[in-house]
Parts: sequence; C-alpha cells; structure tokens
Amino acid sequence: MSKTKVNIPSISQIKNELINRKILPVYFFLGEDSYSIETGSTLVEEAVKPFIESDFDKETFYGEDKNLNEILDFASAFPFGTGKKLIILKEFEKIKDKKQLTSYVNSPSEFTVLIIINNGSISNLDTEPYKSLIENKFIFEGKELKGESLVEWLVGIVKAKGKILSFENAHMLIDIVGENREMLEAQLEKIFVYLNENKKISLESLIALSTSLKEYNIFDLQNAIGKKNKALSLKIAYNMLEKGSDSTHIVYMLTRYFMGLSRINELNAKKVPVQAVARIVGTNYYYYRDHLNARKIYSDRDLYRSIQSLLKADLSIKTTSSDNKSIITILISEIIQ
Repeated sequence: MSKTKVNIPSISQIKNELINRKILPVYFFLGEDSYSIETGSTLVEEAVKPFIESDFDKETFYGEDKNLNEILDFASAFPFGTGKKLIILKEFEKIKDKKQLTSYVNSPSEFTVLIIINNGSISNLDTEPYKSLIENKFIFEGKELKGESLVEWLVGIVKAKGKILSFENAHMLIDIVGENREMLEAQLEKIFVYLNENKKISLESLIALSTSLKEYNIFDLQNAIGKKNKALSLKIAYNMLEKGSDSTHIVYMLTRYFMGLSRINELNAKKVPVQAVARIVGTNYYYYRDHLNARKIYSDRDLYRSIQSLLKADLSIKTTSSDNKSIITILISEIIQ
C-alpha cells in the first residue's frame, strides 16, 4: 500500500503569522535549506524576545549533548520571570529516542516556546513524533529555492534594499556565486558597499567587484580552461574552493560551458544573431568572445573527452569519499591534456 505524501507547510509562511502575533508553543523545522531554517528560527526568537523577562529563561541545547527527557522537563518547568521561556533544540536528528517528544507535542507548556531544528529531510512522517507534529500544525519545512524562484527571491532582496537588479543579472550572479542563499546574501552585502549611492547592479559592477576583491569566479575558471591554461585554471579552482564554492556547482557550470561550446559552430552556420547565440549556449554577450576563442582551441574530440571527464567527476563527488580538491585537480588535468 503506497503512503500518502504529506505536504508540510513552508517556513516562509510563519512570517505573516508572527506579524499577526500568533506564536505557537512548538516550531519543528526540517529540511535541506539551512538558510530558511535559520531565518525562521530568528523570526520566532525576535517575536518571543519581548516576553522573556530573565536571561535564565532562554536556553539552547544540542541533540547529542542532552537527553530529550531532560530538555522537555526544562520546557515544562515554570520560568524564572513571569513571562515566557524560549528553548532551542538543534540537531534533533542526533536524538536517539525521538518518540519521547510525542506527549509534549500533544500537551505543550503554555509558557514555553520550543524551537526544534532537524537538519535534513525525514523519510517516514507517518511515525511519531512527526505524526503528532503534523496534526498539531507545529511542523515546517525549509525548502531550497531553485530556478526562477531563486531568481525572484534574489531580485526581491535587492529591491527591499532600495537597489535594482535585473533578472538577467540575477541569473549571472547565481552562476557566479552558486545557489546557496547564505553565500548570495553575503555577496550582495559586498555589492551594496561597492555600489555606495548607485542604485543599479549592472553586469560591469559584478565583474568589477570580483576584480577589486581579488576573488575568482566560475567565468574566470571557464576562461582559463578555454585557453587551456592549466596552471591558471588550477589556481582559480583552488581559490574558489577555499572561498566556499561548491564543487558540484563548479562541475555543473563547466558541463554547461562545454555543452555550450559544442553548439557554437552549428548556430553560427545557421547565422543565428550573436546575442541569441550567447543566450542559447548559456553565457552573456560580454563573455561570448571568450567562448568563440575556446571553440577554436577545442576540437570535437576534445569536447567529447571533456564532457566524459565532467560526468566522471560528478559521479566521484556524489559516490566517493575523495576530497573535492583532488577531484577538481584530476578533472582539470584530464580536460587540459
């Protein structure tokens, strides 16, 4: 018998509830998106803060450090002040006997707000305590934003700061930084400082910022690989990894790069306009000249071999314990023979 899929509400919806002064006794956050989980937790903390009258009424615990019963006993004990208590339990996935939470969820303390963070998804939501959390509407999921949803979020963040970012340049920024929202927001803070009084985030400002900070991006790596400059390619790749770039994102962008190179001759033969060709092969008009030069250097055989190496690297990242630096080193060495 197949299980019914449970639609867990997104963490994003609690913002409106908190604005309307609706504070739940329990918030159970789960999911792969650490950004939205952290944001949701902070929103609840800020909402509860005015009701906490003693520093002793706010505690943070970690799953591997404490017995769950001890934490729940603390949650049930009266606060030191006359207001509320705030308890944050992180790394719930490391708790051994999770079912102990069930009775508390069904009868939570009225003077305590309990925030529970479970890193990652949960395979079986039909079991306790998840079943009770769902029934009481205490459970929320941190869902990763992808594609256009991520672009819209990025444009919205910039607009809220009084700046302007086009959808095209938002795509470009995601290509440079990756899809991690924490890293995107950190990069935006640098951009806002760099722009000063200027309102518009242009492509030129994104490129200039990377240059001024002496930070390499994925387009610098593509350009070095496109010229078959092995030493520079390794230097850029190592710099990106040290700055927090995800190896999976690097492999994905290089795969897209080589797939784009493989289409250039065909599109040019059909006399497709340059602006359209740049968009089809997955780049910006600013970088298209580098793509053209690379296509002259890489033969069809080179392209095929490179794509095979990228597939192998992607598989290694996902299925082996090899460190990312070694995988990227081997990948670049195989591409630039």
